[in-house]
Amino acid sequence: MKTTVKAMDYDAVMALPRPEHRDPIKPNLFWRTLVRAVSGLGMGGCKLDYTIEGLDTIGREEPCLILMNHSCFADMCIAHRLLYPRPFNIVCTNDGFIGLWGLLGWAMRQIGCFPTQKFVTDLKLVQDMQHCFKMGSSVLMYPEASYSFDGTATPLPRKLGVLLKKFGVPVIMIETRELFLRNPLYNELQIRKGANAKVRAYVLFSREDIQKKTVQELSDGIDAAFDFDHFRWQKEHGLEIHDSFRADGLHRILYKCAHCGTEGKMEGKGTLLTCHHCGKQYELTPLGELQATQGQTEIPHIPDYYRWEREQVKQEILDGTYRTETDVSIAMQVDYKAIYMVGRGHLTHDRNGFTLTGCDGKLCYTQKPQACYSLYSDYYWYEIGDCVCIGDNEVHYFCFPKDAGIPVAKYRLATEEMYKLYKKKLLKSDLTAVGAHNLP
Repeated sequence: MKTTVKAMDYDAVMALPRPEHRDPIKPNLFWRTLVRAVSGLGMGGCKLDYTIEGLDTIGREEPCLILMNHSCFADMCIAHRLLYPRPFNIVCTNDGFIGLWGLLGWAMRQIGCFPTQKFVTDLKLVQDMQHCFKMGSSVLMYPEASYSFDGTATPLPRKLGVLLKKFGVPVIMIETRELFLRNPLYNELQIRKGANAKVRAYVLFSREDIQKKTVQELSDGIDAAFDFDHFRWQKEHGLEIHDSFRADGLHRILYKCAHCGTEGKMEGKGTLLTCHHCGKQYELTPLGELQATQGQTEIPHIPDYYRWEREQVKQEILDGTYRTETDVSIAMQVDYKAIYMVGRGHLTHDRNGFTLTGCDGKLCYTQKPQACYSLYSDYYWYEIGDCVCIGDNEVHYFCFPKDAGIPVAKYRLATEEMYKLYKKKLLKSDLTAVGAHNLP
């Protein structure tokens, strides 16, 4: 999928008017029926096997919050097939609206979509959700705010329990299995055979539960609902995937060699993950495990491998040695008309946070480690390239590393670990400003 891209000078982009906020629209029966009818096309031949538990205890016109784990684009199609004819709005990433403010943008709003910004404090989002509930419409939300990298849950915002108390509406959970295995984000947009969609929709919290349970109990319940491991599921259920490209792009998450410790020299291609520094090679087996072609397999389970990389990054941060920097191409989002390519720059990330400079000295943006609990990083973003996104409520910067050996997954791991360390007061920063846009 592509988006609208324009080349423009940095000053011209910063001078563009910002879009006015628009309240969400409750989708009427015509639009709900239309989306339900075409949702099968978005499944791409994926078979749907689902169970529904207790949803009949919530009236079809009774507003509720619908939470769903995020695996791929088919998630939204599944929601429409399971929930029809219940009216619901959908929290969407704001870059999904780019270039759509003509007829298609109008249609997006008619079907209930409304934009927010990933991993940025957005008070308007809470107001928009409350507006939906007051209209008698439910809200579908992907609290992970991003596709899973390693087949386990992306960190969740810590105040979800507080929000549930504030909203006071029942909560439905839609849990999907196998979809990640069918189309993992790292696998270069290639659809695998053998995996389909196994879905369970159930009432996570009734209205009475919301009233009686503590904020901590609600938060714990959400954490438990998002405790999953798709690779473990694959092995336990004997789901074999024999596609010849199943390891393509695997180095996007497994960027560090577990044998020699070298970063940026891994390559996932075909069915193999290879370190081009020491020559160590692993096969990604049909059951989703790594198996060394020669010698010992250090870490066979991919989420365990990813957790090992996380611990390595955390130790670098604690040691004061963590620093990742690279030249980047810079794109900006300030409205919904286009992604604006503004030139080249340099991105630095260390225990003081992010620093982005560029555009002939006009751009200098800094972001503290305490600013966000995770990072919007993505692979082959809108078919442009792997990217890291930083920014605030005014502007988003999409940074595309020039060095193919720079793993955007490491930026995310470091962001998450630094945030936790600062919250525990185990680190201190010498930065004094968050989100400063400085012109020299």
